[in-house]
Amino acid sequence: VQLQASGGGLVQPGGSLRLSCALSGFSLDDFAIGWYRRAPGKEREGVSCISSGGGRTYYADSVKGRFTTSRDNAKNTAYLQMNSLKHEDTAVYYCAALHLCVGVRDDTVDAWGQGTLVTVSS
Repeated sequence: VQLQASGGGLVQPGGSLRLSCALSGFSLDDFAIGWYRRAPGKEREGVSCISSGGGRTYYADSVKGRFTTSRDNAKNTAYLQMNSLKHEDTAVYYCAALHLCVGVRDDTVDAWGQGTLVTVSS
């Protein structure tokens, strides 16, 4: 299983970005997709998770109401729409394929993708 996150960049506070996570080698239908981030000097934290069918989503409290995760199984791609970005959202964002969502925990990660850097700065 290979995953590639993309869509990061520099954005001003209050701005938006949409990250994509493309999966290859397997069908996206078989996996839940989690998003995680690691800010400079901090531990990695869970951001969101979407079930394999897309019917259930989970978010960290810090991003609820601002971030939305979705998926297009036909395109083998998942997304993280990030709105109202804050300085504290600056981090490298990773997507991962999971057996199932356990909140935003990474206990059931099967494979990690390479990260994409999001920098929120004026």
